[in-house]
Amino acid sequence: MKSYTEYLTICTDSRYDIVNITAQVERALQKSGIQEGLCLVNSMHITSSVFINDNESGLHADFLKWTEKLAPYGLDKYQHNLTGEDNGDAHLKRTLLGREVVVAVTQGRLDFGPWETIFYGEFDGQRNKRILIKIIGE
Repeated sequence: MKSYTEYLTICTDSRYDIVNITAQVERALQKSGIQEGLCLVNSMHITSSVFINDNESGLHADFLKWTEKLAPYGLDKYQHNLTGEDNGDAHLKRTLLGREVVVAVTQGRLDFGPWETIFYGEFDGQRNKRILIKIIGE
């Protein structure tokens, strides 16, 4: 068994964003040379997510609207913000959409179902954040 590790760095222009990272993950898989195995992709920051869903802009807007409704931005709404932070909402939004995804690798390709795409969800952006890609297999 072998493994391959790569890190992506993302800096969004806005506080909230959803970024399609499928192509970067596919490039990492090709570099790895692994034909059969598993690919883990995870955000290494507690205010951002990695998740799989459909690549449709209306759905992305719905995700951002939904997470904002459940965990609205606000300096005085969260105990976390009493420590001098302003991102209590971002921690909760990350929990809603998740930390990581694992995708099977079959014949050197990500083994997706119909319409599946890997996304990075940013909830406290405008600074560099890292994403881990870890591929294991043969």
